[in-house]
Amino acid sequence: MCVRAFISLVLVSAVIAGTSDQWRSRTIYQLLTDRFARTDGSTAGCSNIKNYCGGSFQGIVDHLSYIQGMGFDAIWISPIPENYPGGFHGYWQTNLYNINSNFGSSQDLLNLVKAAHQLGMWVMLDVVGNHVGPVGYDYSGIYPFNSSTHYHDCSPCPAGCSISDWNNQPQVEWCRLAGLPDLDQSNAFVNSTLVSWIVETIATYGFDGIRIDTVPEVPMPFWAQYVGAAGVYAVGEVFNGNIPYVASYQYPKGPMSGLLSYPMFFTMRSVFGQQQSMNQLESENQAYTSGFSDLGLMGTFLDNHDNARFLNVNPDHTLYKNGLAYTLLSVGIPIIYYGTEQGFNGGNDPDNREVLWTTAFATNTDLYQFLQTVITVRKKYQVWNSTQVQRYSDNSFYAFTRGNLFLATTNVGSNGSPQTRPITYHPYADNTKLCNWLDNTDCVVVTNKQFNVQLVNGMPKIYVPSS
Repeated sequence: MCVRAFISLVLVSAVIAGTSDQWRSRTIYQLLTDRFARTDGSTAGCSNIKNYCGGSFQGIVDHLSYIQGMGFDAIWISPIPENYPGGFHGYWQTNLYNINSNFGSSQDLLNLVKAAHQLGMWVMLDVVGNHVGPVGYDYSGIYPFNSSTHYHDCSPCPAGCSISDWNNQPQVEWCRLAGLPDLDQSNAFVNSTLVSWIVETIATYGFDGIRIDTVPEVPMPFWAQYVGAAGVYAVGEVFNGNIPYVASYQYPKGPMSGLLSYPMFFTMRSVFGQQQSMNQLESENQAYTSGFSDLGLMGTFLDNHDNARFLNVNPDHTLYKNGLAYTLLSVGIPIIYYGTEQGFNGGNDPDNREVLWTTAFATNTDLYQFLQTVITVRKKYQVWNSTQVQRYSDNSFYAFTRGNLFLATTNVGSNGSPQTRPITYHPYADNTKLCNWLDNTDCVVVTNKQFNVQLVNGMPKIYVPSS
């Protein structure tokens, strides 16, 4: 059913509409709607992961408790418009106003948001304002952008019309991403249509936040309009490791309240995945502090749908746990990619977009329970209210506090030697007993203004004052 027609048929319940400040405390579970759960409850595999596999809005509803069981209180779902054939991911829109029927109906989507809200979970919608599906130059099948005047022409672009120089900002904003027709947001119809669509969509379904795709490919003034009209927290994708460039898109320099923390992603992959010096975290955090205007609104992640999974790069689950603990407890809004809890290890797209239902949504896996444990301590100590303070850094040991919580990580891996360090810079008074949240029999006492931390078998430790 057309979204515009559907609006007149529903009475919209009050929208939770999370503000940026309210999102600081959330922990996000990113899923691909087509890959999370089927309506029919099937646990059979998918024969062709380059096409639709059968995941649906109703499938998500049926397994929200699985997500909530780990402690997540927000989900990020795929773009919802009707897509070009094969667009299971949602990024090849062909009809802005029709819901992708492979995922379900408008009512199914309403039911999903309502069910999530009833569990205290927020819903973040992935949105696309840069391009449409791969139709070449025949726009007749795109609605409502069915005229060549709605797109940038190829006159200033390289052969093939696609971006080839990512350091050439005019080219990045004008030319095509991987051949996808590039919308011209300076066209009054394109501009007003995209802006009114996000307003209507949030009002109709009650989404609490948005993740914005391909942010640098569109001029900043348009995003300022779009984000302002949306009226909810927006986290933008700037797929780049350069801090000044990425930071230029965060308010007040740029239009986004938050950004996906790509520079830190690359650093964490280097430190935990490739076991390079942990001093990189020190320098990266210093650069973040001077570069970004609000670290608490950055979306911190170790995996996503556009990069090979961590466990594909390094299969050591102990290293993965260090990286996950850092992701969940460091400054920013943590985003955990679906399948992390099941130890998925897919390579580059589409291999990192596995179906989850073949796991039967097991809750007894080591990583499911690890995430549950760390998210619990994140919430108990409300780390988002406390500054991240580095307490120790060297090549194979990195520690910080957030309030009374102390996290120690290492990159030596499961076969590495014990890492013992004296901690002399900390916030605790003498005689304070600190116990490891991951093993409550492991405690230390602050004596003469210091305590020793020993990481064994490469595992991180989360020390908190004993009650």
